[in-house]
Amino acid sequence: MTAGQRKVAFIVCMATMLLAVLDQNIVSAVTVPIVRDLDPAHGIDRVPWLISAFALASTAALPLYGKLCDTHGARRVFLGAVTAFLVGSALCGAAQSMEQLIAFRAVQGIGGGGLMSVTMVVIAQLKAGADPGGDADGRGGRGGGGGAGIGGIVAGAGMALGPVLGGFLADHADWRWVFYVNLPIGIAVLAAAAVVLKLPRHSSRHRIDFLGAGLAAAFSTALLLVTEWGGKEYAWGSPTILGLIAASALLLGLFLWRQATAAEPVLPLSLFKIPVLRISFALQALIGMALMGSLVYVIVYLQLVRGIAATDASLFLLPMAAGISVTGIVVAKLTARGWAQKTFVVTGTAVSAAAMGLLATLGAGTGLWVVGTALLLLGVGFGQLLGQLIQLTQEHAPPRQLGVATTGIRFFQSLGGALGASLFGTVLARVYEAKGPGGSAGRIASLGGEAHAQAIQAFVSSVDTVFLCAAGAMAVALVLAARLRIR
Repeated sequence: MTAGQRKVAFIVCMATMLLAVLDQNIVSAVTVPIVRDLDPAHGIDRVPWLISAFALASTAALPLYGKLCDTHGARRVFLGAVTAFLVGSALCGAAQSMEQLIAFRAVQGIGGGGLMSVTMVVIAQLKAGADPGGDADGRGGRGGGGGAGIGGIVAGAGMALGPVLGGFLADHADWRWVFYVNLPIGIAVLAAAAVVLKLPRHSSRHRIDFLGAGLAAAFSTALLLVTEWGGKEYAWGSPTILGLIAASALLLGLFLWRQATAAEPVLPLSLFKIPVLRISFALQALIGMALMGSLVYVIVYLQLVRGIAATDASLFLLPMAAGISVTGIVVAKLTARGWAQKTFVVTGTAVSAAAMGLLATLGAGTGLWVVGTALLLLGVGFGQLLGQLIQLTQEHAPPRQLGVATTGIRFFQSLGGALGASLFGTVLARVYEAKGPGGSAGRIASLGGEAHAQAIQAFVSSVDTVFLCAAGAMAVALVLAARLRIR
């Protein structure tokens, strides 16, 4: 590839990552319109599944992507992931029920997981100069770290800007357009990638551990079902939940056994012997849990409690977008000049925990400037974190395992996000059930008089509990960040 082609390919990668993150977060702004259209009676109770279906499918597919790149080349896998994402987008736009939409979001998630993880592999290879003698995962060099930092900034901006675009489409068009808008953008990405993305082929062949990937997917699914159904659909002591817990433990044991015995495991256990990687994996899971598990409820709070339209509610995320982008750029420049990465990981988790704690103080009449301030702080915190842990992983992983290490940390982030959405949704439902006037939170708009006031107060208390849990997750992350020993 020429320098010009490589630059265009890099832009295509950034656009692809932005597309994936936008779609993963755009749904948070249109959950209320979707529920009102598809299932006004019980739809709000299925919102956690709507969010976690994408993340769960993405998580289940992630362990395979590194090996697929090794076997078939990153270019083919990249084009396949974009195609799967577009098929899922078209199906979501045509969904006629919440059940269909949740299922189609899972199809999207399979492609979406590839968009993020494979793109990071492609970026690493592009930054390494696309050396024909290198590895399909970009292991021929260590240039992927800078791409991870820039990718983190793009991903962070997309997390905040997705709901803004979703709110605008919900208010001025139809919620289905949050999915249809992906089609022209994705087709453009496909066309550009087919022309400029010239990556080397490799003569070496690798075995794909389909059994290990299947066990990882099964374990993730069983664990998510425990958090989604436990204490809500079924009692915690019911045979169903106890059976799922036992299945989760068994599947985890089988997965670990497979990774210890497979010739080429999808997540080598040797990676966990490296302290920086071990802590980075845990940090990424907690960050995904706190961010993906709580951000959606900021929009829901503004719409249901404060009566703010979807577009106006999503604009409250602009301070977060600004905090992420500006802080990310500053941190990238400072680390390039020799500043310690650990400093930003520690301060980022501390600021994020404080921001979540501030959100946990929201009431029905809290000044909206408090919401904006908390989201700005959240952006400043996550702006210091996004991309840093991926960069640390790529710098500390053995060269021959750079691909599986990159997809591994993405696996833990996606698993944390899926579990966060499910766990926090369960927390919200349980608190509302205990304090509300009866029925689900989705029926707040149909209530009147004292029942409506009681429902609003119960919902606020529920949301505050969710943010408090997110703050707790970031507090644990802060303790882990302080233990990092970076070479």
